[in-house]
Amino acid sequence: MKILVTGTAGFIGFHLAKKLLERGDEVIGLDNINDYYDVNLKYARLNELGMDRKEIEDNNLEFKLHSSKLFPKHKFIKANLEDSEIINKLFKEEKFDAVCNLAAQAGVRYSIENPHAYIQSNIIGFLNILESCRHNDVKNLSYASSSSVYGLNNKQPFKTSDHTDHPVSLYAATKKSNEMMAHSYSHLYNIQTTGLRFFTVYGPWGRPDMAPMLFADAILNNRPIKVFNNGNMSRDFTYIDDIVDGIIKVIDNPSKAIERYIDNNLSAENSTAPYKIYNIGNNAPIELLDFIETIEKYIGIEAKKNFMPMQDGDVVSTYADTNGLIKDFDYKPDTNLNDGISKFIIWYKDFYNKEIND
Repeated sequence: MKILVTGTAGFIGFHLAKKLLERGDEVIGLDNINDYYDVNLKYARLNELGMDRKEIEDNNLEFKLHSSKLFPKHKFIKANLEDSEIINKLFKEEKFDAVCNLAAQAGVRYSIENPHAYIQSNIIGFLNILESCRHNDVKNLSYASSSSVYGLNNKQPFKTSDHTDHPVSLYAATKKSNEMMAHSYSHLYNIQTTGLRFFTVYGPWGRPDMAPMLFADAILNNRPIKVFNNGNMSRDFTYIDDIVDGIIKVIDNPSKAIERYIDNNLSAENSTAPYKIYNIGNNAPIELLDFIETIEKYIGIEAKKNFMPMQDGDVVSTYADTNGLIKDFDYKPDTNLNDGISKFIIWYKDFYNKEIND
């Protein structure tokens, strides 16, 4: 299968591209390598996929596909999703069997500081993907949504049938918009779209703005960590390998229309169009202080903690009801917290060359 994976310099996109290539798929990767966080980490991920940093930097967002030195079936293009001319050309020339759109402007709190970046990448960029699928007969589209769409909904676990009309950040609003945009294209053009609401992904090659990296960096540099809402928070932390396994199941089994809405309920999870929404998470929330304690355990240093109030745009708890993935694909994350954090710390030690107690 020939698959376009956007966001391959990012955390999840990198892992997905690598897994697809290892099983023999042809993968075209796309990323704009913006400076939302350290570009050195992004280029290091691409290097693991066999890409040459200098070659990519020299092309200056022109239309050019770079060949991997490690994977014969892998090519990469540096481009913005909002550049409709390049996106259209890429689809026309490459003839994809499937598209997995993971590229987006990420971060809940950054959407408060720089809202325009989210509209450009997450709305206009996603529209370009939908339009290119429509005009190039690509029927299999999966894409990243987020647990953030649940917003002020405090009934847990979060179910895909729940209403998601009260976002608490612009980032969440753009992800909810993506789901609605996808449904319209599924209905109008019979594109099989599947949205995945990710729940707090962690693991090797993770994002520096996410809790595991922030905590590890602070602890190892003798700085206090920020513990928001005085530690009274929980997250459905999910290891990256489990997330990638779920994404691949979705790519291999594009959504199908149902004959009628279940119980006449126009919920987000089903449609008479070939459209589907899934939660993808661990289905077992972990208390923030327990998560910190596990990181302390594998680093071998007790964290200094600054207990702080709740941040704007944040939520107290996330908890994924993953019954949809379980029912349709027998999906079951099997990486426990100790194993996941251990693997993360081993990678962190190697990549950042930190002295960590065994």
